[in-house]
Amino acid sequence: MTSENAKPLGSKILSWQFLVLLGIFCLSTFFIAKRFMLGLGAVTNMNDGYPFGIWIAIDVVVGTAFACGGYTMALLVYVANRGKYHPLVRPALMASVFGYTLAGVSVFIDIGRYWQMYNMFLPKFANPNSVMLEVGLCIATYTLVLWIEFSPVFLEKFGAKKAEATLHKVLFFFIALGVLLPTMHQSSLGTLMVIAGYKLSPLWHTELLPLLFLLSAISMGYGVVIFEGTIAHSEFNTPKETRILSQVAYVMDISLAIFLVIRFGDLLQRGALSLAFKGDLVSNMFLLENALLIAAAILLFSTKLRVTAYGQYIGAVLLLTGSALFRYNTYIIGFDPGTGHHYFPAVGEIMITLGIISLELMAYLIFIKTLPVLPSRSKVTAG
Repeated sequence: MTSENAKPLGSKILSWQFLVLLGIFCLSTFFIAKRFMLGLGAVTNMNDGYPFGIWIAIDVVVGTAFACGGYTMALLVYVANRGKYHPLVRPALMASVFGYTLAGVSVFIDIGRYWQMYNMFLPKFANPNSVMLEVGLCIATYTLVLWIEFSPVFLEKFGAKKAEATLHKVLFFFIALGVLLPTMHQSSLGTLMVIAGYKLSPLWHTELLPLLFLLSAISMGYGVVIFEGTIAHSEFNTPKETRILSQVAYVMDISLAIFLVIRFGDLLQRGALSLAFKGDLVSNMFLLENALLIAAAILLFSTKLRVTAYGQYIGAVLLLTGSALFRYNTYIIGFDPGTGHHYFPAVGEIMITLGIISLELMAYLIFIKTLPVLPSRSKVTAG
């Protein structure tokens, strides 16, 4: 987005929405404090069989895919050279900054010996064969890259024109990193569950998981761009972007169609599709996940619906929900350690997750109202 049409919204920050989010976050700090004072077991139901609870499955695995808007728009604007999508870059980048930063916060809370988290950056402790190390280093590096990519917003806000001009001369390097790093770690999040082997249901376990996770991240990135753009217009009266979002929806539908073809082709080739009709929780969650994705693909395939704000929004919601379920199911529902362990998130886990999400939304409201992120609007509305 060019600086000429990006303006702070300027409306009051302490709206009723902000206060509700603040209340949820304040409540979550009790459980965060309890976790650090008394340990993981005081607030979570994670165990030896289920070491990945919702802090990883939702806050990291699903959360970073929701935060792929900056990545996917970079693919369109800088790789595919489609400059007409540039007005969507800055809001998408901001959502990516928040999503990845708070995913890092979630990992810090999740790790047992959090005081030794810095060890993963020390070569003498590194295991070069570890997929988890690659994911951790990639996400940490990408978070830093995102803040650098987003920094022109702050420089523009405070009138640091020289610094902004200097940064723009080298920004191409960070944009290139911003395309490479998510491609690596989003696929590696799938690789982590390939390693699970027989513990993961055949409905999800496949050697194609790295590709499927990457494709789902791309689809979700475009879905978030459409979702955020629609909400921004509805709630904050920003310029309507229906025409350009319809083209984003078209690209999103293509990536979703490729995902579905590969997914079901693989299931048929392995003879695993019959497991979807067993009538248990695992099979029902598989059916729900794919019903949402197929509905999104069909809706967005219709040109008449894709060019309307309503069709774009519903299609994006269906896709985001179905893709989030695909990732959650892979890590939690479809996983069975076979050791008699069971897992359902504790109240403390749920509250901390809600607190992290609330913090992200509060930061979003503060940034759009004080920094030049969204396009200027004709009138100021409270929100």
